[in-house]
Amino acid sequence: MEFEEFSKIARWSRNITISEKIDGTNACIFIGEDGEFLTASRTRWITPADDNYGFSKWAHENKDDLLSLGTGKHFGEWWGAGIQRRYGQDKKRFSLFNTSKWNVIRPECCDVIPVLYNGVLDEKAVNEAIEMLRLNGSVASPGFMNAEGIVIWHEAARQYFKKTLLKDEVPKSVAERHAANLKLTSGALAAPKTE
Repeated sequence: MEFEEFSKIARWSRNITISEKIDGTNACIFIGEDGEFLTASRTRWITPADDNYGFSKWAHENKDDLLSLGTGKHFGEWWGAGIQRRYGQDKKRFSLFNTSKWNVIRPECCDVIPVLYNGVLDEKAVNEAIEMLRLNGSVASPGFMNAEGIVIWHEAARQYFKKTLLKDEVPKSVAERHAANLKLTSGALAAPKTE
């Protein structure tokens, strides 16, 4: 058996970045050293013919602008009209996750996820970010009051964590199953239509 070393443990009290968690669909643009241009969802490669909410089609239509991202994988959230919460948008938008790299200069067709806090890990900052979204709504889409939550990037651990405004203590699969059961139950209990 080949030896596998135990990974180093990151220190907890290090820098974090808290950003708004947008309820859309995860998307990725891959640009290869040879100029190869691919698109992906969170779980698979996609194409304009086998797409995910039109992201691949949009990316290929904006390829010239997106090539300025440079080689590598560029992850973000594809959100807005027709996707999840919709955020009151009349079009779809692509917001890049790497806030430190793309916060100032980025392709014109892209946004960046809004940063709510940047500094040493602080539970108070996490709670304040959640409360700010609860009271003021989305930063990415001002005026939209049903924000989803936050994403916390722990720099030393190189790990993302999320915290939602609603049902944060319940795993997503359980919450979705519960919502589906409520929908079935409410439909079954509805009074019959009369003419």
